[in-house]
Amino acid sequence: MSMHNSNQSPRRRAEGPRGVTILGSTGSIGVSTLDVLARHPDRFRVVALTANTQVERLLEQCRQHRPQCAVMRDRQAAGQLEVRLRESGLATEVLSGEEGLAMAAALQQSGIVVAAIVGAAGLMPTLAAVRHGKRVLLANKEPLVMSGHILMQEANRSGAELLPVDSEHNAIFQCLPGGYRAGVPSPGVRKILLTCSGGPFRTTPLAALTGVTPEQACAHPRWAMGRKISVDSATLMNKGLEVIEASRLFGIAPDQIEIVIHPQSVVHSLVSYADGSVLAQLGNPDMRTPIAHALAWPERIESGVRELDLIEVAQLDFERPDPQRFPCLRLATEAARAGGTMPAILNAANEVAVSAFLGGTIGFTDIPRVIEHVLSRVSMSEENELAVILADDARAREAAERFIVGHPGRLKRGVQ
Repeated sequence: MSMHNSNQSPRRRAEGPRGVTILGSTGSIGVSTLDVLARHPDRFRVVALTANTQVERLLEQCRQHRPQCAVMRDRQAAGQLEVRLRESGLATEVLSGEEGLAMAAALQQSGIVVAAIVGAAGLMPTLAAVRHGKRVLLANKEPLVMSGHILMQEANRSGAELLPVDSEHNAIFQCLPGGYRAGVPSPGVRKILLTCSGGPFRTTPLAALTGVTPEQACAHPRWAMGRKISVDSATLMNKGLEVIEASRLFGIAPDQIEIVIHPQSVVHSLVSYADGSVLAQLGNPDMRTPIAHALAWPERIESGVRELDLIEVAQLDFERPDPQRFPCLRLATEAARAGGTMPAILNAANEVAVSAFLGGTIGFTDIPRVIEHVLSRVSMSEENELAVILADDARAREAAERFIVGHPGRLKRGVQ
């Protein structure tokens, strides 16, 4: 991936607005992306929007942004959307299912694809975008966690650009030297420091964690996010997955990545260099900053985010995460070191456990119990092809579900 060429920008503007597809447009990342795009109609145009089941929200987005194509992953929802679009007099084409998502990701009219579908469901459409040589803005970490090396291989083959939108990984990207290329180590980098707020339970007494409700776990102190990623942030599994993501995206060993709790969420991550320099990216906690950065890179554009006032912030605190409070972090680190399909197995077990917690089947502290059980029971494969990864993902989900169903009520009492 080449860095900025001063002749690129005028030529791109002369060609007209660049087409953008948003995979997962009704989620928080999708909504933030649309906000940034709307500020720059001369630079970007919305080509395709996709959602899972939220017909009304996607319909409203179609009315506002007039995409060429809209996709509902749920086929019944797609039928409802098509009827509502025709009633509104819109000519937007409606597609459905996994094939529809992959088609939207590959549309020739889109040069940029924002990959923001939560969980493993985002893997195949993200892979389709990479294979078609798009600039892919990675907002969901699961594709890199599950099959990072495949994405890198496909990007090298197609010329796709993989740019991180996760606030932490985008911060790292901004702090790296020129000449960034996904999966390739940057010279002189000693260590990456990934920051996190510590979530809603950073100071909660350990004994009280067993009674945590889904509503409490989703009440993140700094970021407005979907329910699944909010729970991951509360357990710090989100940060564990980010270790795997950073390792693959920046070509660095997991042991060179350090997690630092930073409650103010102003320093979004740091890069430590061999000469003793430590570079950090700072900003208000608003996802529109990394989205705008990746959309326009290597240029910078207005994002709508308020300028950071350091005098107002006044104080920046940093601390190490407590391994007793956050066992998911240890499990993720172990999976990262193991390599192969172990990260995919970890991710699958976590998705099932979080879903069970949000559904009231298990307690908050049962999430790491389920994951640890699966990691100890499901053997990993050497990660060499997509079919193997998907098969191990399925085995892990089955093992997690079997463990939860086989221990009704016992998990909430802390019995393994």
